[in-house]
Amino acid sequence: MVFNSVIFIFCFLPIFLLIYYFVPARARNPVLFAGSLFFYAWGDPTYLVLMLFSSFFNYYMGKELGKITDEDPSRKRNLIFAVVINLLILGFFKYWGFFLDAISGVTGLKLTYPQLALPIGLSFYTFKNLSYILDIYMGKTEPCKGFFPYAVYSTMFPHMTAGPIVRYTDISESISRRSINTTRLGAGAELFIKGLSKKVLLADNLSALYTTLQASGTTSFVGTWLAIGAYTLELYFDFSGYSDMAIGLGKMFGFEFQENFNYPYTAGSVQEFWHRWHISLSSWFRDYVYIPLGGNRKGAACTYRNLLIVFFLTGMWHGAGMAFILWGLYHGFFLILERVWLGKKLEKLPGIVGWGYTVTAVFFGWILFRAENISLFFTYVRNMFVAHGGTILLSAYLDSKMIFLIVMGVLFAGVLQKIYEKVRVHSAGKIPANGMVTVPRMIACMVIFWLSVAALVNNSYNPFIYFRF
Repeated sequence: MVFNSVIFIFCFLPIFLLIYYFVPARARNPVLFAGSLFFYAWGDPTYLVLMLFSSFFNYYMGKELGKITDEDPSRKRNLIFAVVINLLILGFFKYWGFFLDAISGVTGLKLTYPQLALPIGLSFYTFKNLSYILDIYMGKTEPCKGFFPYAVYSTMFPHMTAGPIVRYTDISESISRRSINTTRLGAGAELFIKGLSKKVLLADNLSALYTTLQASGTTSFVGTWLAIGAYTLELYFDFSGYSDMAIGLGKMFGFEFQENFNYPYTAGSVQEFWHRWHISLSSWFRDYVYIPLGGNRKGAACTYRNLLIVFFLTGMWHGAGMAFILWGLYHGFFLILERVWLGKKLEKLPGIVGWGYTVTAVFFGWILFRAENISLFFTYVRNMFVAHGGTILLSAYLDSKMIFLIVMGVLFAGVLQKIYEKVRVHSAGKIPANGMVTVPRMIACMVIFWLSVAALVNNSYNPFIYFRF
């Protein structure tokens, strides 16, 4: 089951909310746990046991870590054991084939292996569980007092399958005690509708444009730029749309999840881009890899090494393939470049220069991210700088609907937000922080919801991109 489906919106969610809101407060965790298991089993019942095993294992290891004093050497051994088991599970399902293929390529051996489907949400709930174990070890939280409350956190369906990577420390109090009311329900519903519209009105249609261009086999200058531009916008609206829907659902259930996207395409540097893009992942690597390695406290050389390690792992987290690894190192290179020299230069230049540099760097990074292999990446880049066939391609593939969608994509990816921020600053606070007043917002939400549902009914099934990670 996925958020952008008629079954979820008109069957599962209304029934679940009715039960959740009308049962006694003490019964809400059991309802949420049961609903999460049903939600997960609907789409992929095969790996339900794996998810529950991960929950129980990490709960047990957290409990054991809580019993051992800092001075006891077995504490570190328990941590290493817990981390290794989590990573082995992740590695087996996600990277086993990649490593065997690499060995085959180097040695010439023909190593065969069964093709296993990647369990939905594996990367997300593994990192979520790891954050719990690491926070206990670092003294940031106490072990959960019972398996059931921890299982509620670990399996909670709003953020289980594609994030954000919610930490136990952020919602531990809400698991045991939280309030629900119509205000939170309305705010959550509004955010859910916003995310739904990003997905079905923008991301899915931009995906259709990209797919059409790829299927046409065109290698023209205009066609390649248009395809990658559509993918750049699609990726943002697809993933930020899911995050908005997950955070909105969390609000409906009485939880406050951290923001995961903050208009990343308005960033003035690659470093700022990573402060705005997939915030829960970048902050995870910062807190559990970069800082423990020494961060920027041990000199320039160690800082650059740590950045490369973090972004190598960021690339690996996204997928088992050399293109993902190089994409991660590509971003690590730009962060080092900004620390060494470019960052200070950008501070002295007009903001639009930094924005142009950032968008360009990120844009070419997405080509590498999307390419199935390095050869395809260079093919894309070559075609982007060989001009031919542009006029024919525009008339064949870029109709008025697609022009409208691309313009809307550019506007809603950050242009309108920048305009709003400037207007609000110059209005001396006369414009409310939440924009429109209540009634127009409600009408706008209803219209957007109706358009989104109409698109859902007419379009074929289109899962979220980050389900594959």
